[in-house]
Amino acid sequence: MNERPKILFFITEDWYFTSHRLPIAQACKALGWEVVVATSVGMHAERIEAEGFRLIPISMRREGRNPYTEFRSILEIAQILKKEKPTILHQVGMKPVVYGSLASMLFRPRSVVNALAGMGYIFTSSSFSVSIVRTALKWCLRLCINRKNSCLIVQNNDDIEVALHGRLVEPHNLFLIRGSGVDLDEYKSSAVPAASENSGSGKEVIIALVCRMLRDKGVYETVFAARMLKDAGIPVRVWLAGLPDPKNPSSLDEDTLACWTQEGCIEWLGEVNDIPALWSKADIAVLPSYREGMPRALLEAAACSKPIVTTDVPGCREVVEQGVNGLLVPRGDWVELARSLKTLAVDPVMCRKMGAASRSKAELEYSIVSVINKTLNIYHQTAGIKSESI
Repeated sequence: MNERPKILFFITEDWYFTSHRLPIAQACKALGWEVVVATSVGMHAERIEAEGFRLIPISMRREGRNPYTEFRSILEIAQILKKEKPTILHQVGMKPVVYGSLASMLFRPRSVVNALAGMGYIFTSSSFSVSIVRTALKWCLRLCINRKNSCLIVQNNDDIEVALHGRLVEPHNLFLIRGSGVDLDEYKSSAVPAASENSGSGKEVIIALVCRMLRDKGVYETVFAARMLKDAGIPVRVWLAGLPDPKNPSSLDEDTLACWTQEGCIEWLGEVNDIPALWSKADIAVLPSYREGMPRALLEAAACSKPIVTTDVPGCREVVEQGVNGLLVPRGDWVELARSLKTLAVDPVMCRKMGAASRSKAELEYSIVSVINKTLNIYHQTAGIKSESI
């Protein structure tokens, strides 16, 4: 194959592209490929175009529900595919996977690479109406993904089982890549801060939750656990770092977060741009999420040598080896969450040992270089592009 490959990334939000897929796009450009990004444009257009990528704004919205506008979104993607004729269509997220796969039935790229970073709200909600949608969605995914020129990337073993048992895709077109990768030079190992060296000294241990402010991320459980620790006299500070996501049905509102901060049980930091700096100050990472693909926040915390407390659910449980680099708690159990956080908060030696184990795990499994090379290999297998690595 002598022509210059063109890859088209189809993704709902520009911020998600820059936070989770930018290094892969940069690697493609470094290999001489043409990189095109079709996304809903917010505040990251300048960053995307500065990388030398061509940006195509799309009207599709993650929260869209109107059948007419949703159908128009599929036609819009079909027109983009007709015009661009990409070698590879790499689509990320549930709606891009479904809509892009339907559109690609009309104008087929050489390869359609589908990436699902966890099953999200539709697969975690217990609502009866959502369960109906879930059944229909599984049928639709089976129709869209299980095609000759298509493959699926998932991020954890549980989602491998869902894809296989649901017959979403043939086993030889199903790939496991654990997360979007961590730059181990940017997220450096940092020792447990001196504030943790003597829990009896009155110095506070800092516990950090880094995520979008969603119920499904376990924000309520974190707040309830923080109250229990405060009431028990455990010297901790609990940071919540991240913004609400009004487009997500489980989003919290800013007034609630502000009230909790005023109460004194937590400190809501809002958006934090320098996450490595945050982890350099924190002692413990927490994420009591209901379900994940492979939570980037925990991978970054692991790279920064933090012990982790998270839920025993898909995605989260794969980041933590119980008792080695962190502790697992049942979903929704803030009492056990508080107990586990206390166990670490009063034992800096355990924190140090688990933090070192986290860093070792990150180096072994979550390097951004490894993720990029695995992704390039998938492009090679599915589109017949010469195998190259960085």
